[in-house]
Amino acid sequence: MNNDLLFDFTVDKAAKKVFITREFDAELSLVWDAFTKQELLDQWGAPEPMHCQTKYMDFKVGGKRFFAMVSPDGQERWSLQTYTSITPKTNFKMFNSFADKDENPQLPGSEWDYNFSEQNGRTTVRITIYNESLERMENLLDGFRIGFTMTLKNLENLLAATSRKS
Repeated sequence: MNNDLLFDFTVDKAAKKVFITREFDAELSLVWDAFTKQELLDQWGAPEPMHCQTKYMDFKVGGKRFFAMVSPDGQERWSLQTYTSITPKTNFKMFNSFADKDENPQLPGSEWDYNFSEQNGRTTVRITIYNESLERMENLLDGFRIGFTMTLKNLENLLAATSRKS
């Protein structure tokens, strides 16, 4: 574990945005794959003790990912993501909303903008999340901050394990 890696989580309530910056001690292509390939996302995409289970994912503009965070007792919290823009290894954007098990979105959702850059073998991911509803954002914020921080730690551990295998 590398404690000098950048991590910042900032909220701008006036703009209804969350800004997350996270640095990883891994090459850009590996970090990009971890965010864009189902088999990797499912390994880190939920805070413990939950696990992530993707029903389907089609990473292309207009494509969707439908997945659940599953608790140890089997409760599922579904999300539906629609990819709106992809620039390989640099940026992708998506619309994210909670959903029921039948893929019916619970609106309003949020717009996510991911930016990737690499310097000296470290990759920085900058995520901007825009919530149309300030009320929704405020209701989710505390739990989201804790849960998303945990998932990014899961990713750091996965990347470290993957790097050791290489």
